[in-house]
Amino acid sequence: MKLQPIGHVESPLTDRSAAPRQADEGAPEAWLVFAPEYERAMRELAPGQDVLVLTWLDRADRSVLAVHPRDDLDRPETGVFSTRSPDRPNPIGLHHVRIVAVDGVRVRVAHLEALDGTPVVDVKPVLGAER
Repeated sequence: MKLQPIGHVESPLTDRSAAPRQADEGAPEAWLVFAPEYERAMRELAPGQDVLVLTWLDRADRSVLAVHPRDDLDRPETGVFSTRSPDRPNPIGLHHVRIVAVDGVRVRVAHLEALDGTPVVDVKPVLGAER
């Protein structure tokens, strides 16, 4: 299996411990910066469109199989496949965002909780999206 990034995130978020855990917890706008060879693939992306961004959570601990949700030790330990923990065997991030601007190979999106430099591996439209 071969997975390669198509771009990366440019975000004011740099510290994992200070970043919001979910988009609705104060995630900022950020840029998705695509490699030039993917410009044709992104030509229909437009402001106002909802998309799913898949990222590779490159700072995740891939050995983690169970967590206390939100690091709350009062909550029972839960298998990572039943959580949104970034620490997991294959740390793929899934982000539902709205495009606010497109500038060449750069796409500005609202409410992205990914850290600066996070690799982008795919973008897919949200079908029937109404937010």
